Formats: sequence, C-alpha cells, structure tokens
Amino acid sequence: MPDRAPQPVERELPTEESRDLIALVREIVQREIAPRAAEEEDAGHFPREIFALLSESGLLGLPYDSGFGGGDQPYAVYLQVLEELAAARLTVGLGVSVHSLACHALANYGTKEQKADHLPAMLGGGLLGAYCLSEPSSGSDAASLRTKAVRDGDDWVITGTKAWITHGGVADFYTVLARTGGEGPRGITAFLVPGDAEGLSAAAPEKKMGMKGSPTAQLHFDGVRVPDARRIGEEGQGFAIALSALDSGRLGIAACAIGVAQAALDEAVAYATGRQQFGHPIADFQGLRFMLADMATQVEAGRALYLAAARLRDAGRPFSREAAMAKLFCTDAAMRVTTDAVQVLGGYGYTADFPVERYMREAKVLQIVEGTNQIQRMVIARHVVGPESR
Repeated sequence: MPDRAPQPVERELPTEESRDLIALVREIVQREIAPRAAEEEDAGHFPREIFALLSESGLLGLPYDSGFGGGDQPYAVYLQVLEELAAARLTVGLGVSVHSLACHALANYGTKEQKADHLPAMLGGGLLGAYCLSEPSSGSDAASLRTKAVRDGDDWVITGTKAWITHGGVADFYTVLARTGGEGPRGITAFLVPGDAEGLSAAAPEKKMGMKGSPTAQLHFDGVRVPDARRIGEEGQGFAIALSALDSGRLGIAACAIGVAQAALDEAVAYATGRQQFGHPIADFQGLRFMLADMATQVEAGRALYLAAARLRDAGRPFSREAAMAKLFCTDAAMRVTTDAVQVLGGYGYTADFPVERYMREAKVLQIVEGTNQIQRMVIARHVVGPESR
C-alpha cells in the first residue's frame, strides 16, 4: 500500500473571497512557513519576517473593520485561517491570535479618534502586538493584578511587572491592564503602550518545552508614562474589556489547537500507511486503525465546536460559554491526538526526525494559555449551574 499523502481540510467557507483567502494562506504556508518550521523552532528563531509578510498580505487584521485596515471577515473564516497557520507552525498561528487579541480593546472600545490614529498601523501597517494581563502573582486570578497606573496631569505613569507575555520584548505595542482604582475588577483600566516607551523593558525570554520560536517574557514598567489619549475605555472598565477580549481569544486558541492536532493526524496517517511490519502496512492492524479513527473524530468534533461558537459571535449572540467549551475541548483533544501520534510512530515519534514530538510539546501549552482548562471548566459550570454559593 502506498503512502497516503495528507489531503487539505474541506473548509466551510461562505464566499468566493473567503475561499481565495484560504488559498492564499495555503500558498504562504507551503512556500514560506512549513519548509523552515522545524529548523527555526529548534533554533529558537522568531519569524518576524513572516509576520511582516502576513501584514502585507492583509492577514493580521482579518476580523476587524476594513475602514481601519482590517479584513471584514467573519470570525468563522478568521479562525480557519488561524488553524491553517498553526498546522504549519504554532508560533505563527498563535502569534496571529495574540496580535488579534491585542487589537481587540482598541477596535471595540476605542474612540473614533483613537481608532483613526492607531488601528491602520496595528491591523495592516506591519506592527505586531502583545497582550499584558497576567503577572507573576496573578495568573488565573487576573482581577488581583498589582501593576499600577497613577494619574499625573494629562498622563498616566505605569509601574509594575507583567508575566508570560507572548511577543514580550519584540512587540511594537502592548495592550496593558493596570490598576487605577481600588482592589478587585472595578479598579482596572486598559492602556495602549508603545513598545519603545521609555521605562519599558523585557526580561530574558522564558526557556520553554515548546514554541521555542515564540518569545515569552516578563515586562517591567518602571514609571512608563503614557498620555490619557492612550487610555482605552473608561477608567475602571479594563477588566470587562479584558474578559471580552479573552472570550474571542479563547476561540483563537481552540482553532490553533485543532491545527496542531490536524498536523499530527496527517503525519500519523502518512506514517502508518507507509510503514511495513510483518509484511503489511501498520495501518492494516485494527489497533492502529481504531486509534487513527478516534484521532480523526476528535479533530472533526473540535473543529465543529469552535466553528459553532464563532457563528454565535458573528451573529452578535452571547458565546462566552461556548468559547470556554471550545477552548477546553479542542486543547484537550490536541493533547490526546498529538500523544497518540507519537505512539503511532513508535520510537521514531520520540525523535526530532519527525515533527510529532514537537506537536506534542506544543499542544501542552494550549491547555494553559488564555485561561487554564481548569478555569474553562469553572466558566462552563457557572453557565450551567450558576455561580458558586460561597
């Protein structure tokens, strides 16, 4: 039996424009991203040139208003673009998702003047963004953040440390959540901080088990001064803005997870149909066939779940519960599928000669970022049975 080459995913796309968009993404993936993904990840190379290319191609602002340089694409289309990018290299797919997350506050809560001043460069002008919510002592309990912004005339002076910042130290702008009032969620405000602001510095990137090409670093704000014109939304509205962004961002993580899972499934199928043992392709053995069937089912179920949540968002309906469900299911599925892909390849799966070991290492972080899967279960339970009685 010959090797079975991976087939492109059959996408649910609403228009000819969106079909052309996916074709463009696949062309960029095949020409610019996939051929160098393994080598560059191993070397820890951050592909800034790829993000510049994606910006030039109109792929960094897809879900936003074309009047400000966006792509006017439904979220259900944008997420499928993320999936294609993540399947080739998670550093790129997740990077686009984080950039979109960083643009969310200004695009949805900024004034007309703020949008006109900043969004065109953010969405299509070659800039790359990052999102600053977590801190060394406040991860899952984000409302307890301690970074402070103190009013000084027409400026705000920001002091504190942010942690686990994707694109930390390389981003051109940061959406920063800082405390401007009392304790709790109502004392938090959002700011747009330039990447070259005086007093802003990044620590050395974290040494991670996966996504080595994507810098994750602490950011130190040492009296960083930003004008009030860069405050996003009202004072004290920042935490609500952050939660709104995370609902959408969790769908991005779900799509990236399915991209990684699809890549692992494709590799496992290709290997199983080409590898001969006992005179037959190992894909002939029922144990492996059933494993591959389960993997494929998890990928399809995850894709259906994140697309269903995206359609709710596109229709202007509540989708917080469904976003948490999609993030939970898709990232757990990615962990299972990539682990099984390593098992299908046996000893070869445990070596860097094949990409499945990288997929497995990368899948793990998706269960953690933008709200751990334990937090997703808390969110879902509150929707299902109501808030905790305590």
